[in-house]
Amino acid sequence: MAQAKPVQKFRAGAISCALWDNDIRVGNLTKPVLRCTVERRYKDSDGTWKSTGSYGRNEIPLVLHCLQQAFAYMIDDSNHRSEEGSAEEETVL
Repeated sequence: MAQAKPVQKFRAGAISCALWDNDIRVGNLTKPVLRCTVERRYKDSDGTWKSTGSYGRNEIPLVLHCLQQAFAYMIDDSNHRSEEGSAEEETVL
């Protein structure tokens, strides 16, 4: 089975944020939505690349930066989908 690829990816240093297409069920309708994952990549003592969801004090601004980019993309995508007739996941006030 082929591994799904993210719709969009944002990076800042070792931090990355990926957006994924997902479907949610609302009543008897299925709606497309975007979901976000955030990770930090690092090499372990053997030199193998690994991922974690744990962040140090100096990495939090990088996480926020990636999440802000992801949020802007999601809002633009949501507006684009609503113009095409799809319902938005949620409204931001």
